[in-house]
Amino acid sequence: MTSLLFFSLWGFQGSLPLALETAERGGFDGLELNIRHPCLLADADSPARLRDCGRPLVLEVVTGGDYVPQLGFTPEQHLAELAELLHGCVGLQPHRVTVLTGSDAWPLARQTSFLAEAQTLAEATGLAVSFETHRSRCLGMPWTIAPLLDALPGLRLTADLSHWCVVAERLMTPELEPVQVMADRVDHIHARVGHAQGPQVSHPFAPEHAEALAAHLACWQLFTDRALQRGAPPVSFTPEFGPDGYMPTLPFTDQPVADLLSINTAMAQWLRRQPIAGDGDKMCSK
Repeated sequence: MTSLLFFSLWGFQGSLPLALETAERGGFDGLELNIRHPCLLADADSPARLRDCGRPLVLEVVTGGDYVPQLGFTPEQHLAELAELLHGCVGLQPHRVTVLTGSDAWPLARQTSFLAEAQTLAEATGLAVSFETHRSRCLGMPWTIAPLLDALPGLRLTADLSHWCVVAERLMTPELEPVQVMADRVDHIHARVGHAQGPQVSHPFAPEHAEALAAHLACWQLFTDRALQRGAPPVSFTPEFGPDGYMPTLPFTDQPVADLLSINTAMAQWLRRQPIAGDGDKMCSK
């Protein structure tokens, strides 16, 4: 089996039909999008269109107000929002749901009990749910993930190591303890390349970023190897280079230094050529 590759709609401004067409041209297998994405909410026929396409879908669920949670949100408010959003995912029949929830501002004991309740909510839906290693969230700190995972043996992960690069101010590499302890938990990867001072390099294939790309690839290889060893389905990937302060811009003009669609498409094609993903079927739109 080959890994599924998903087209991220982060920053995508077009309609759902255009998203499906763009993903088709880029050779992606499916879409990844926030359940509150405008292209899903703008058209009442969008959920049916996604189901009728017959292609896999990764939904993102974000609690606490936005991707960076509001500090005033209590664990109870996060859990109530999570339950509502997960319920909304069920009818879309996603391949997977990626959850960004909780806050890194809470004490570790509170984060642990919160994630246990969040995991219970996720399991009750019957969906494949994984929790992302995202900055500002409970799993955003590499050096505290080991006790969290020890306390939560069933918790599954969406790995985005670019966030940890920023938090730890260093590249993540396979021999580091946080990468080792999470390796058997990873089901999905956000394939963005970060560096020690930021969550996104200007272009992953620029020679000046070769070390960062190699470090990320080595970790992704570890995660996929572990999945193979335990007899699990291949880890899936979403090339997720994005806007919103992630993409460097030129001074005074605020123009991006590279084109996001081109980068994400090039990353998907590059991943297809790596042993971690391999050749796969292209997506069809309807």
